[in-house]
Amino acid sequence: MLMPHPAVLRGLLEEYEAAAASEPADATGAPGPRTRDLAYTLCVSTGTRDVARALEAARLQLTAAAAQTAKAVEAARTPMPTKAGATAESRPSAKAPAKAPTPIPAAAAD
Repeated sequence: MLMPHPAVLRGLLEEYEAAAASEPADATGAPGPRTRDLAYTLCVSTGTRDVARALEAARLQLTAAAAQTAKAVEAARTPMPTKAGATAESRPSAKAPAKAPTPIPAAAAD
């Protein structure tokens, strides 16, 4: 199953919650059209058929994505191991002087 990007899913979830809270229900008490559209999109995005399950799945996916991001950030902060015996002096430096180019001999005149 394709997974929506966390930012897209978060936006859908926030928009659904806002619409459900502010959009007036129709005469039968059913949600308004925008809320129904967002519920459908959440169901399709999460692979569910019920809005309650879609909301639960969206929240779980967002929690998992946040944990994965935190794990990646922590891994990026961890220093990379160096080869045994390597020192700052033995590693090439970006500040090392460049070698002078070798002059090309002039062609002999005929």
